[in-house]
Amino acid sequence: MRPTLLILAAGMGSRYGGLKQIDGIGPNQEPIIEYSIYDAIKSGFGKIVFVIRKEFDEAFRSRFDKFSDKILIKYVYQEVNVKVDGLTIIDREKPWGTSHAVLVAKDVINEPFAVINADDFYGAGSFNLISNFLVNDCSPSLMCMIGYTLNNTLSEYGTVNRGVCEVDEDNNLVEVIERTKIAKKDGIVRYNVGVNESSGILDENASVSMNYWGFHPEIFKEIEKGLNQFMRVNSENPTAEYYIPNIVTEMIMGKKMSVRVIPTNDNWFGVTYKDDKPMAVATINKYITEGIYPKNLWI
Repeated sequence: MRPTLLILAAGMGSRYGGLKQIDGIGPNQEPIIEYSIYDAIKSGFGKIVFVIRKEFDEAFRSRFDKFSDKILIKYVYQEVNVKVDGLTIIDREKPWGTSHAVLVAKDVINEPFAVINADDFYGAGSFNLISNFLVNDCSPSLMCMIGYTLNNTLSEYGTVNRGVCEVDEDNNLVEVIERTKIAKKDGIVRYNVGVNESSGILDENASVSMNYWGFHPEIFKEIEKGLNQFMRVNSENPTAEYYIPNIVTEMIMGKKMSVRVIPTNDNWFGVTYKDDKPMAVATINKYITEGIYPKNLWI
């Protein structure tokens, strides 16, 4: 059975402005997401599931239904308000987070699957790595995460937040430590840059999570239980979110699964800031020149 790629595309990207998921960066106005689709097809994925807002259904279908002759395409919706039996939840300002986004796909995924953000570039090599794991090693007790080198994920145009990974002797994830306001200056990577808290130094070669996960479909049951409990505790908090690292940490601490951290040398980039776009365009052009991608992905 071929694995599935779950693409989290419900976010609007407020810092960049507009629906950045379908903003073109390739020579033919291909968005970042099309490079992920191309890499998924080349590395053996059999299905793509988009998590989107229902109001953007037409925009996504008009852009991505054209790939249905190359790979199976499905769409699921992440709504802002969710009903929970016996619970009154105040009006939400946003959906319940990335774990909730994964959960809405439970009825269309029955095989091992990878999870990525729609507006991030992950690299062809990383797709091959995770596809191989999902086909050969994934189980209800062993899932995975692609670990990127911190220095390969930084922005030249502002600070970023990263989850720094601690692993054990078997390269299984022990903990993800959230570090904020990270920037590199004078060859040194620091966190808490420009804030009142004390700044600290990070190893530029540290492994970080860029939200690229490999899961067995058994995880849906655990997310459902965890999200239900989280919603009951946070029913009066309109901004509380249940993130993928929350459920992963809970399952690791409960000894319900191990998460293998698979290192990659690929560069990661996203259009976090508007000034990042020219860099993204230049990087794609460089990869085309190097022969990693064709000038036209779909000819």
